[in-house]
Parts: sequence; C-alpha cells; structure tokens
Amino acid sequence: MAQMLALTILILVLFIGEAISTRTKAWIPSIFISGVLFLLGYWTFFPPEIVAIAGVPPAVAVMLIYLLITNMGTLLSLEELKNQWKTILIAISGILGIIAALFSIGILLFDFETVVVAIPPLVGGLVSALIMSEGAAAAGLPTLAVFAIVIYVVQGFAGYPLTSIMLKKEGQNLLNKYRNNELTAKQVPGEQKGKAGKTVNEPRMFAKMPDKYNTDFFKFFRLALVGYLAYLTSTLAAPIVEISPFVLCLLFGVIARSIGFLERHPLQKANGFGFAIMGLLLYIFDGLKNATPSMMLEILYPLIGCIVIGVIGMYIFSFFIGRLLKVSKEMAFAVSLTALYGFPADYIITVEVINSLTKDEEEREVLTSHMLPPMLVAGFITVTIVSVILAGIFVGFL
Repeated sequence: MAQMLALTILILVLFIGEAISTRTKAWIPSIFISGVLFLLGYWTFFPPEIVAIAGVPPAVAVMLIYLLITNMGTLLSLEELKNQWKTILIAISGILGIIAALFSIGILLFDFETVVVAIPPLVGGLVSALIMSEGAAAAGLPTLAVFAIVIYVVQGFAGYPLTSIMLKKEGQNLLNKYRNNELTAKQVPGEQKGKAGKTVNEPRMFAKMPDKYNTDFFKFFRLALVGYLAYLTSTLAAPIVEISPFVLCLLFGVIARSIGFLERHPLQKANGFGFAIMGLLLYIFDGLKNATPSMMLEILYPLIGCIVIGVIGMYIFSFFIGRLLKVSKEMAFAVSLTALYGFPADYIITVEVINSLTKDEEEREVLTSHMLPPMLVAGFITVTIVSVILAGIFVGFL
C-alpha cells in the first residue's frame, strides 16, 4: 500500500469519527467510532503495519507523546494540582472499586489468574498491559498473555460512551448554574486580560521579545527542551526510583508554565496541536491490529465480564467517595472512568462534550476551567502511575 493512500484512509477514519460525534452532539465520541472502524479495517483490508506505512512509526509517536503531555501540563498550574486532591482521591477510589468487585464477584465467575491478569490493564495503559502479558507468558499462560493486551485495547469501548454521557450531564448542570449567575470560570494563574478582554498568555520570561523572533520553531524548541528535561530527570532517578518520564512531562509542563518559560497551550500556538493529536491517535489505534476475530471470540466471555464487573465496582466506590467529598456523581464517575483510557482520550472527549453543549466562548471557558483539569489529572494518576504500581505487584501472583 502506498504511503499517501494509507495516510488518506486513516485520516478519513478519524474524520468519520469526528463527523459522527459532531452530528450526535458528542453522545457518540469520535474516538469510539474511529476505534470500531480501525478494528473492522484490520479484520478486512488494512495491512497490519498501515500506521507505520502512513508515516507514524513508534519513534514518531513517542516524540508526539512527549510534546503533547508537556503541552497538557501548561493547561494546569501548581495551584490547580493542589486543588485537585479530591480528584486524586476519587480516581484512586474508582480503582479500588474495580479491585474489590473483581476479587469478590469476578473470582466467582473466572479463575484467579484471569482476575489477576485483568486488573492492571483494566485500570491502566500499555505499560501495565505489557507487564501482565509478559508475566502470564512466563508463567505458561499464553491465552492470558493475549488477554492482557486485548483488555487494554477494548476497555476504552466501554469508557468512551459512558464518559461522554457523564460529562454531558455534568456540563449541562454547570451551564445552568452559570446562566443563573451561580458559577464563574476558574481563573488560570498567570493569565492577564489584554485589549478587548482578550487573554494574554505570553510567558513572562519572553514578554519583551519581539514577535518576529517568537516563532513557531522557538515555541517548539522550548516545549521540546522541557520534555527533554523530564526525560533526563527520569533517567537520572532510575537507579533509585522508577518514575515515568511522561508523568514528569506533565509536572515539568506545569512548572514551566508557572515560571513563565512556556505559555499556555504552546503546541496550539505553534500550529502543531492538531497534527500531534492525529499522529498519537493513529499510534494508539495501531494496537488494535493484535485483536483478531478468533482471539476476540476465545476471550469474549471473561473480557466482557471483567469490564462490566469492574465498571460497576468503580461506579459504586466513586459515587460514595464523591458524595463524601461533595462532588457530583456524574463528575466523580467520569473522573474514575479515565482509568479505562487515559490521555489523549480524556482530553478529546472532554473538549468534544464542551463544544457540543454551547457555542458561546465564555461558556466554553467556564466549562473548560471546571471540567478539563480534573479529567487530565485523573487520567495521569490512574493510567500512568497507579496502574504500573499495581502491575508490579500483581505480576508476582502468577
């Protein structure tokens, strides 16, 4: 298959997902539709390496992850991270709900090894899925080795629509409060209002730099430098403690924004955000090539069972913790659901929902300030940190 043909087909799939999401006002998330189309494509005429053929090999995808996560950090602040302690507690409670449900109900339906292998990928990302897959293979459990990867690939299909429904309800409630003068936008620290009330986001360190030198490449350079510092810190800390460089990218992005080295959303200002998201989505959907029809049929029962039981446990625990912390049940459940997919789906679904609820820019800013930070923080806490720790513990049970 020619490179440009592969790229055209893949972008068309992403566009169809986006168009259906727009048409249904985000009741059906674009990432869900695109995932289904990718799955059907791999089962029919897609060559397994179509994403690499199109020009997005793993090395390019990793580069985009560094840039995107550092960029996401600039949407938060140190103050915002401290303010998200409720989000962190709710996200962890959702994970505890999955563990409790599967070790109580799930263990009655499936064998012990299946439950052990299912939990880390169900509450996490690719790293935890790989740890459990390799552990199962080493323990002489080849079917469960495949199961670990497939549950990671498929779990988002449950998380995407549920998250969209919860966020739409939460967003509508917030809009009603705002329109009744009961709610205001959360101010982003460091932002100032310029002429005509427009937000000025230039970093303080380069505020006096002439615009002709503050080019797209200069923005990319600063973003890449912060990402490299995160990678370097992770490497230097490795002999003492394992810290994911992607977690540090988020933290370093927050710090760089707070000290004025990066502006808010630099990737968008450098006209690279849309391309970066496209490349990362293609890389994520590339994982579906391993989910063959025969494999899906073989593990369908434990797959559906573990996901359904886990999500029920997640909802129960997040509901009670959310009620205790005075967080709406919709937002509490949405925050917990980020464990099923993480970044960038948490960002994409939230933005899609916000854009579907209102066309007024001020209302969108209000919804974004209240909904996006907890979704981003929760996604990194569950997928990037907690799931890897769980995988390291659970793999010892096999």
